[in-house]
Amino acid sequence: MIREFEGKTEQEAIDNAIKELNLGREDFDVEVIESEKKGLFRKGSVTIRIHVEEAAEESRGNIHGSVAASDDFEEKVIVFVKTVLVKMGFPGAVSIAFRRDYKLGLNIDSKDSGIIIGKKGKNLDALQLLTNVYSGQLDNSKKVVIDSENYRLRHEEYLVKLAYKTAEQVKDSKRSRLLEPMNPFERRLIHTALNDILDIDTRSEGDGLFKQVRVFYKGLKT
Repeated sequence: MIREFEGKTEQEAIDNAIKELNLGREDFDVEVIESEKKGLFRKGSVTIRIHVEEAAEESRGNIHGSVAASDDFEEKVIVFVKTVLVKMGFPGAVSIAFRRDYKLGLNIDSKDSGIIIGKKGKNLDALQLLTNVYSGQLDNSKKVVIDSENYRLRHEEYLVKLAYKTAEQVKDSKRSRLLEPMNPFERRLIHTALNDILDIDTRSEGDGLFKQVRVFYKGLKT
């Protein structure tokens, strides 16, 4: 499948494709076919053409977790997550959302999804980490991704909007701003989102896994 999408930046166009097609970034190749720059702050528009692999397109309809376990590994992982949820006191239905390369996506449907997700997704991340420790004992070549109520996609959209808003504030004030600590994946989203913004640059600061991204004004290039 070949489709075209537009955005103010290449990353925004990619985000639009991900949201509309319910695919992961790794499921398609991107070709920039038009890039029009307007003004001094950001590119006016970017048009991309995406090429979706057949297998990824077929899995798109399963994004909400309608697929049953296909082998012993998947069955054991699902049972493990269900058991943990029960022991937490927040039982829920667990189903497969996608299978891509060496990733297995699970979706949790529960009336207590808000608690399971937790503040800034910390409970969901902890559950995912615990599940990967268990699944690694079964097959260390596979990674399990756990989501509920499309939290992870919504969180990515929030981070991209935060990046653009912060860039505008830095542009107006000419003073840098330091964002809250983020994991490597979240920081990469910020860096990528602001990569095409003129006069704005970013860098990671701090030690350890959770570093902070500084957004700063670098002035016009000559």
